[in-house]
Amino acid sequence: MASGTWRDDDTVKTATFTRAAPTRYVRLTVTTEAGGRGPWTSAGEIRLSGPASPAVHGSWGRIIGFPLVPVATAALPGDKLLAWSAYAVDRFGGSNGYTQTAILDLKTGKVTQRRIDNTAHDMFCPGIAMLADGRVLVTGGSNAEKASVYDPATDSWSATTDMNIARGYQAMTLLSTGEAFVLGGSWSGNASTDKAGEVWSPDTRTWRKLPGVLASQALTADPAGPYRADNHMWLHATSGGKVLQLGPSKQMNWISTSGQGSVTPAGTRADSQDAMTGNAVPYDIGKLVTLGGSPAYQDSPATQRAYTVGISGSQVQAARTGDMAHPRAFSNSVVLPDGKVAVFGGQAHPVPFSDATSVLTPELWDPATGRFTPLASMAVPRNYHSVANLLPDGRVFSGGGGLCGDCATNHPDGAVFTPPYLLDADGSPKPRPVITGGVPPRAAPGTQLTVSTGSSVASFVLMRAAAATHSTDNDQRRVPLVSTPTGTGAYTVSIPADTGVVLPGTYMLFALDAQGVPSIGQFVTVS
Repeated sequence: MASGTWRDDDTVKTATFTRAAPTRYVRLTVTTEAGGRGPWTSAGEIRLSGPASPAVHGSWGRIIGFPLVPVATAALPGDKLLAWSAYAVDRFGGSNGYTQTAILDLKTGKVTQRRIDNTAHDMFCPGIAMLADGRVLVTGGSNAEKASVYDPATDSWSATTDMNIARGYQAMTLLSTGEAFVLGGSWSGNASTDKAGEVWSPDTRTWRKLPGVLASQALTADPAGPYRADNHMWLHATSGGKVLQLGPSKQMNWISTSGQGSVTPAGTRADSQDAMTGNAVPYDIGKLVTLGGSPAYQDSPATQRAYTVGISGSQVQAARTGDMAHPRAFSNSVVLPDGKVAVFGGQAHPVPFSDATSVLTPELWDPATGRFTPLASMAVPRNYHSVANLLPDGRVFSGGGGLCGDCATNHPDGAVFTPPYLLDADGSPKPRPVITGGVPPRAAPGTQLTVSTGSSVASFVLMRAAAATHSTDNDQRRVPLVSTPTGTGAYTVSIPADTGVVLPGTYMLFALDAQGVPSIGQFVTVS
């Protein structure tokens, strides 16, 4: 019913039941002893979580062991997930000039590890942007001025030009122009320097300063000052190279990246307080939801509040939506192909490298009702240094947490969550639409695709391949598409022409039936 192989350390060990069954007792059977130290094993405490109705609450797969704590992750074509930690697999510190990475093959479940030395970059606590051609740009962190690029087509890393400002815990997003924008990041580098914005060009591989975009204009009121107050900003790129900074500060701002750059106030996020270690997720065109967070980076009560933020031209409107059942900081949130948003993990009282006050019940927000539904319980706490990513089959990877060396809260593992839209009441898979053809490897904005499916479908949606770290994923984007039936199992599907709507990059194209059940996503790079 449940099994696992665990590292030889003193962390809590977990396993997930892969199917439901009525029981009175649970038997633990040990087949081998860690380290070969003898024919004995002890368990001091056993906790059982659940149960849940799969069609309402979803279900979890087995725990997947990693050779490192996945502190940062990026979804890749070919059913791969890239992950990395720091110079070490279970701890960070210094600026050692190399990074431990791993790739999870989602088809086989195999995880391979590799140390990256050639970029001279310790990529712990970085900024990440998914580039227009599908590569991954990683900046700063422990080696605070460095920038590196991962190419999934060749499975290779290379160095690019150093940033003008050394930084760590910064925020990044790709722009509608195809350039990459970075802001903030006082955790690393010279803390007395304003971590102003700058832009990386894929054509020249150089950084352009934006002296008119100061991080000080977007700070929270964290008592630790800029060291914590300019971290992990929520950035949403729009048309014309503009960016909406909608958090975690309660003050929102429009950022222009043209010329010297500029910052214009965009109002407050309704009655929200600062919400550091919360997150923002675009669930529709020009529509985002913000979830949780706390007034200070740590040691302050988290909120259970959620807010919607709507963009119409230069106007920004924020409103409170339904509350989560649990306050959460250090959680991760993922938008699903049907437009609902799942939030995983977090703590009611954020403390780095602690599993106290952990929230083990994920929740699902429905934009149609503004309400949250509890999901199947997690087996492992996912707090500080955890991640979550949408996968090509419509499921979600959730993993990581810790990276604190000889501590009890390292979680070098992850698990895949199957949302309720994929499951019948007995836990068996629902029939799914199938895209049978018409999805090219590349398409230009404004293109019309002729897509064939194995049966009639109700809608199509593009989901941007995304990267996550430190509760933040500015690469997520859900773009519902206009489609027209052209025959049995054939549709004309229109990609928006505005690159502020369909941001350049690699997407997964999903077909959904009338019940909101998604197909397996087909990768297409829109640029």
